[in-house]
Amino acid sequence: MPGLLTLIVIALVLVNLLTVLRFWQDKRRAKSGARRIPENDLLGLALIGGSPGALLARRLFRHKTRKEPFSTQLLVVVVLQLGAAIGYFLL
Repeated sequence: MPGLLTLIVIALVLVNLLTVLRFWQDKRRAKSGARRIPENDLLGLALIGGSPGALLARRLFRHKTRKEPFSTQLLVVVVLQLGAAIGYFLL
């Protein structure tokens, strides 16, 4: 039976893969004029651990790189997660 850390790593990998997929889908929809994926859904994925995937997808697909307030909100999520991780490891 895998340990807790292993399960957390697997969950984070999966949420980041899903985040990249959803950014790619949104980019395709934007190009074709189809109904878009709500920004709150993309930010929600980042918030639950998909922020590395969101940052990677923005760069790979050149998607939502200048969109405000989305860009600022995503960066706030990243900074909060980094602060929490640093705080966790320092305590």
